Amino acid sequence: MTPHPPSPAAPSGPVLQTNLGIGPLHRGKVRDCYELGDRMLIVSTDRISAFDWVLPTPIPDKGRLLTSISAFWFARLAAGADPIAHHLLATDIDGMDLPLGPDRAALRGRSMLVRRTQVIPFECVVRGRLAGSGWSEYERSGTVCGVGLPQGLAPGDRLPVPIFTPATKAATGHDENVSLEVMAGSIGRELAETLRDKSLEVFARGAAHAERCGIILADTKFEWGIAPDGRLLLIDEVLTPDSSRFWPAAPGAPGTIPASFDKQFVRDWLESSGWDKSSPPPGLPADVVRRTREKYCEACRLLTGILPEGVG
Repeated sequence: MTPHPPSPAAPSGPVLQTNLGIGPLHRGKVRDCYELGDRMLIVSTDRISAFDWVLPTPIPDKGRLLTSISAFWFARLAAGADPIAHHLLATDIDGMDLPLGPDRAALRGRSMLVRRTQVIPFECVVRGRLAGSGWSEYERSGTVCGVGLPQGLAPGDRLPVPIFTPATKAATGHDENVSLEVMAGSIGRELAETLRDKSLEVFARGAAHAERCGIILADTKFEWGIAPDGRLLLIDEVLTPDSSRFWPAAPGAPGTIPASFDKQFVRDWLESSGWDKSSPPPGLPADVVRRTREKYCEACRLLTGILPEGVG
């Protein structure tokens, strides 16, 4: 497996969407997924979403950065004495033997050929820090997703131990947090507990590496699928700024949430723009696009040690 694509480099222009005509297409908020029998081609575009809307302005190279980060983690997690099985087969578009036409250049660095699986219909969320909706719930009730926590915690504080807080996968709108009991009632207790244990393990391994790189992994979500041979595989993207809350490890002011390595510039600008969040969103200013791209580049460089070819 090649974590980073070979030359020639991909074109510098952003990719908003693809229409390859090579199989049934499922277009998500960011990724275009093509069914190819027992495999799937996942193309990470430069689309960006916020507040459950796909924005009209892309972030150049975002898809290539996310693909590089996921490929890095899949390779790292599959290595060692306790490997985590995953769905990734290849990232080199020229070596995938796909029925593609002359537009391969746009796909370089942003494509993953993966095994198709029966996707488990729950987001496997692991939280290690108090932030986001978890902080809001803790303020109200002293819990996060129903899990009781000690009194006196402040925003950004480390939890006593990371907690597993699954959520249903919504096709549109927000996912809904549920208990392990609800998850077990849907997919069976043995599988639910296996997913909990595997997700906590991947979180711990990811958090340890990120910390060595000067990054705090505050929380993340994983997706898992069952292969035709019955194996449980880690799928989709993994430990990227789109699926995780990454913070700089340098200490900030007590009781404050650090700036994330993600689309926080986008969220902040939208919040101040006067947009009502119920009508189509406005385009992003060039400065917001630039600073957001820089954050994705910084996360990729710190976590993997390298940027994709042609991304600077």
